[in-house]
Amino acid sequence: MIGILGNELQLIILFFVIFDPLASLVVFFTATKSMPVEEKKKIAALAITVASCISAVFLIAGESVLYLFNTNINEFRIAGGIILAILGVKMALGQSLTDPDSIKDKPSRAIAAIIGTPLITGPAAITSIIISTHDYGFLPTAIAVITVMLLTAAMFYNVSNHASIAEKNQTLIKVLSTILGLITLAWGVNFIRVGLGF
Repeated sequence: MIGILGNELQLIILFFVIFDPLASLVVFFTATKSMPVEEKKKIAALAITVASCISAVFLIAGESVLYLFNTNINEFRIAGGIILAILGVKMALGQSLTDPDSIKDKPSRAIAAIIGTPLITGPAAITSIIISTHDYGFLPTAIAVITVMLLTAAMFYNVSNHASIAEKNQTLIKVLSTILGLITLAWGVNFIRVGLGF
């Protein structure tokens, strides 16, 4: 029982780090700063829906993708590890995958789509879902992904209602995101190591 709970907690931490909702919040706050609260809520809901649907697809059919493209889990693990390592370096250096100022004038649906993917559920998240499903099973991975999505939804909802809190804590959010970047880099190195059989 302790082992199962330990794996579940490990997966929740893994997906929270890789989904990195804190970095997405900074982009969301900047891109929707001048919008009314109701519009912010619609964008947040659509972004979470997009991210959740993509996660669900790869949670259910992830390993089938490997067979479709004639690759195996260890090759995919190495490729995913490289992606995680690159993402971790960018996060640790404070570099965003998307420039918030470049999307703030876009339509609401476009902003939501960009936040949904690649910010919340991008290549690193997809890779981790497929590998975790293979290593730990469908149910533990699904529980972890759903838990993190619910946490992310709650964070976006609170930012929509309390924009001033997010504005005052942007520096703290960026620092935390940098720390998560280092953890993401470590996960990437681990994926590569296991994929190579070390």
